[in-house]
Amino acid sequence: MTFFFETYGCQMNTAESAAMTEILRERGWSAAEKGEDADLVLLNTCSVRETAEKRILGRLAQYTALKKKREARSFTLMVAGCMAQRLGEKLREEYRAVDYVMGTGARSVFPQILEAVEKGGPDQEAPLDPVNTKPAFVFSAFHHEKGQFRSFVPIMHGCNNFCSYCIVPYVRGREISRSPSSILEEIRLLSEKGVREICLLGQNVNTYRWEEGKGVLDFPGLLELVSKAVEETAVRWVRFLSANPGDFSSRAVRVMADNPVFCRHLHLCVQHGSDAVLKAMNRKYTRESYLALVKEIREAMPGISLSTDILVGFPGETEEDVQLTLDLMEEVKFLYAYMYHYNPREGTAAFALPNRIDDAVKRERLSRVIALQKKHTKELLKSRIGKQETVLIEGISRKNADELITRTERDEMVAVPGEASRIGSFARVTLSSLRGNTFRAERPDFL
Repeated sequence: MTFFFETYGCQMNTAESAAMTEILRERGWSAAEKGEDADLVLLNTCSVRETAEKRILGRLAQYTALKKKREARSFTLMVAGCMAQRLGEKLREEYRAVDYVMGTGARSVFPQILEAVEKGGPDQEAPLDPVNTKPAFVFSAFHHEKGQFRSFVPIMHGCNNFCSYCIVPYVRGREISRSPSSILEEIRLLSEKGVREICLLGQNVNTYRWEEGKGVLDFPGLLELVSKAVEETAVRWVRFLSANPGDFSSRAVRVMADNPVFCRHLHLCVQHGSDAVLKAMNRKYTRESYLALVKEIREAMPGISLSTDILVGFPGETEEDVQLTLDLMEEVKFLYAYMYHYNPREGTAAFALPNRIDDAVKRERLSRVIALQKKHTKELLKSRIGKQETVLIEGISRKNADELITRTERDEMVAVPGEASRIGSFARVTLSSLRGNTFRAERPDFL
């Protein structure tokens, strides 16, 4: 039997799709090139922004029409992930072609769903109902994408922060940490698959906490365990996402600084530069504390690159608040940023706030933020020309089959000449020129 996945949203969804793909392959399924040819079509969905949900609903409409045309050889249509968790049975009510809706906490029933599909499809009289059975969340053991040399390793699930604009705690649930033994075992297995870089994942990795007996392992402690464990594996680089500035401890900074296995790049979500807006967002840190953390990180790890998320147009935001955000960007100078304007999500605290910003104003404010970030990115990249770096070779360039695409530990892209057999290895390069936001290096020294 064949399957086809469409994955939307964050890196956690990517990791979870990889885990479900592994389950399918173990059962003898194979991947179809497109949904039209598959026996099972699974949409792993995102609810963070309304635009993502609208796109997914559009795809469901297309698959509904396709399913009607394929009466002789129909297929099973399944919706998983955050949108499935948020809307539940409403999806099946509106889109009758949807056979299964599996929320974020119900992935443990995925093998049961597959068993039903293998037997001929859902029992319409007594369908398996992942939405209402509400099983306990269980971490998958393995999240590797076949053929990849970089891999995600989820270490926790859910979020307790309840930022006022964010729907994640409602669709992912409360924080659950994964056992350190399971994390280390996955890293070992990934190394056997030739993985050279891992990224520890969580909605808020900083609040990782595992209690066993009388002992407690926190996030810095886990980083220490991981750094020691990878010494005996093929894994050379470690990253992590996502880090909340309000929970980032000085000890975590020290552990990163003391262990060169941790890449010199950090995604540190600021969201805004105004204390008034940060408070309304329930972000639990201030502009001053964020800048102090940036200073501490850069003093401990000179040359580290930083990226961030920036949200503009939050209800009640003033022009002065926007300027404070632009000023913070000028002070920090992020290598890159994910920038977006406020998108109301029903069920969040901010949904009921007064003084919403007009869409045209939000777009204008966002345009200024984007323009400034583009300026900073270009300046920072130009200043790096002539520097020597180690890069991980990730794949063949889409624009030139004779070039390989590589990445520095600072999360910069570098195109180098080379053969496909070099993919998955490291090289030393000199950043010789810049085309767009991608460096060129002429004579890589393959390691």
